[in-house]
Amino acid sequence: MNAAPNEHGGEHSMDDLTAIGHPHAAKPHVVAPRPRASAPEDAFDSGPVPVPFRGHLPHDARRPREVAADRYRPAVPTIQTMDVTSVVGSAMGGVEEPRCGRLYRRMRFIRRFEETLLEMFGEGLLNGTTHACVGQEADAVGVLEHVEEGDHVFSNHRCHGHYLALTGDGLGLMAEIMGKEAGVCGGIGGSQHLCAPGFMSNGVQGGIVPTAAGIALAHQLDGSDRISVVFIGDGTLGEGVVYETLNIAALWRLPLLLVCEDNQWAQSTPRWANTAGSMRNRFEAFGLPVTEMDTTDVEAISRSARAEIAAVRRGHGPRVLLLHTYRLCHHSKSDDARPEAEVAERWLVEPLVVQGWRLSASDRERIDGEVETALGAVVSAARALP
Repeated sequence: MNAAPNEHGGEHSMDDLTAIGHPHAAKPHVVAPRPRASAPEDAFDSGPVPVPFRGHLPHDARRPREVAADRYRPAVPTIQTMDVTSVVGSAMGGVEEPRCGRLYRRMRFIRRFEETLLEMFGEGLLNGTTHACVGQEADAVGVLEHVEEGDHVFSNHRCHGHYLALTGDGLGLMAEIMGKEAGVCGGIGGSQHLCAPGFMSNGVQGGIVPTAAGIALAHQLDGSDRISVVFIGDGTLGEGVVYETLNIAALWRLPLLLVCEDNQWAQSTPRWANTAGSMRNRFEAFGLPVTEMDTTDVEAISRSARAEIAAVRRGHGPRVLLLHTYRLCHHSKSDDARPEAEVAERWLVEPLVVQGWRLSASDRERIDGEVETALGAVVSAARALP
């Protein structure tokens, strides 16, 4: 029955019947909850409402599909079964190293990793395309040194620097981009689609922002002080889903830090040609506090990131770190129509130059040599993997 007569001789719509509790009203369709899997409390629940993920998922708590997939995975060396420390050494630096040198070392490793990838692409050694972050290393290193265990980081198609700054896993990333089974995603995620404990990237512009907000909501519902950090580029500001997410994040005061890396060019289109108005005002329209910086100084970025992350962690709601930077390499591999003079000028104030001024010449040479040795070991080990 789709309708019933009313007192005026007409018919009630089904919505009217439901609203007044009419016996002819359609009964709501109730989906019975699925039985909960036997898993620790800190694992993803298989029921309708998931328990927020807090870190590494134990093997016996994974979804059945993931466990089943392992049965068909060829037996090959994995990153977990290799002595990673002996392969990469201290390429990304440790807490015992003076901070000035450690920041330079991490940026140098990311820079050389990216430059090496571009060379390897020319040799036909990579599985798919690649987007380097040459010139933007200070953003990744400056922000992510303040992320803590249990936080979640989300990135985009230009994700290598973010992943390396967070994990230091050069071998896992190199193997992944080469399509090796020992890669961080078994060689099937490639350059853009990485998934590791606490890290996720996606090549769909803006698509990762609602995911980051969802995990931030999970942290909030869990009552923890964990946060989500999501990196986007200036070109992503043309995606509607970003603004939908900012609206709900502001309303619900989610623990989310959005880092917008404005590298001046959206692929081959200059910012002035595709971004109307003020970038800052776009975020402030939702009541989000914005810290805006035009710098390649990793230490200045680090200071601001520390304050922003601390505010988000204290429950002050979502915030934005707007970083005006510059991409020194082409968008992907060889697609670059920017004015040569403009690019050349930016090389004079790129992150390694700025941070290098704070080090002695001998320290720079030493760190550069150690990075080359470590990167060479990563490449050799990745090439040897099946």
